[in-house]
Amino acid sequence: MKIRNLTLENVCGITSSLPENTKPEIAFAGKSNVGKSSLINALLNRKSFARTSAQPGKTQTINFYNINDFMYCVDLPGYGYAKVSKEIQEKWGRMIENYLHGSKMLRAVFLLVDIRHEPSANDRDMYNWIMHYGYKPIIIATKLDKIKRSQLQKQLKAIREGLGAGKETVIIPFSAQTKQGREEIWSLIDSIVEWQEPEKNS
Repeated sequence: MKIRNLTLENVCGITSSLPENTKPEIAFAGKSNVGKSSLINALLNRKSFARTSAQPGKTQTINFYNINDFMYCVDLPGYGYAKVSKEIQEKWGRMIENYLHGSKMLRAVFLLVDIRHEPSANDRDMYNWIMHYGYKPIIIATKLDKIKRSQLQKQLKAIREGLGAGKETVIIPFSAQTKQGREEIWSLIDSIVEWQEPEKNS
């Protein structure tokens, strides 16, 4: 998908109602500091459209990015950030749960995990949560540039086993630095939302 128009259309906090969108939504979930904002910026071909931070827990809202007035990229709050109170963590969890349960236009959920580490308990909970609401999580293994090529298959196997994911679960290695995996992710999104590039005027 070539991005011609891009706007941050809605920002939903803890007390906000979800927008009643009529366009397909693709959501991105992941623990704090897994590289979600960097992934979204890479997908959108923008350097700092989604705010990135070295400090985890920066995304505290559900952000709806309108792409080409055709679909939404939905950035969910990062989970598992230990330095915020239990109460706030639970509120973020309820926000994500309300979205997964309440969105009528959600077509797929991408779950980001750090390729360098085995999935955490929070990652497993989120994977099972997404499954519970009837979606097949698509895994993006971030920070690919941080490991050696010889480690790739071992790390992917650890992720699959750590999440309890079956062989049918798609796992895409991704690097925000090199953009490796970007085209594969977009190809999958295009097929999910049934995007076709407009024909050029002859």
